[in-house]
Amino acid sequence: MSQKNVTKIVISTEFITLGQFLKFVNIIQNGGEEKFFILENNILVNGEDCKQRGKKLREKDIITINDSLVFEISKWFYLT
Repeated sequence: MSQKNVTKIVISTEFITLGQFLKFVNIIQNGGEEKFFILENNILVNGEDCKQRGKKLREKDIITINDSLVFEISKWFYLT
């Protein structure tokens, strides 16, 4: 698989759950759609099949949805 169309998703927390991620990137509209979407679609986290909506996604994780959408989690740091 080519990594040419990877969309970077920047988070400011330690992790984001798969369900939160799907809402964040506007793939689903609400939490009620999470379970159905995850069960009905091919979602890979770092190349491994994932059906856990509570799966913690962290910096550098690669999420692939139906072999067409590819995302990479990045961490946003700010100095105080």
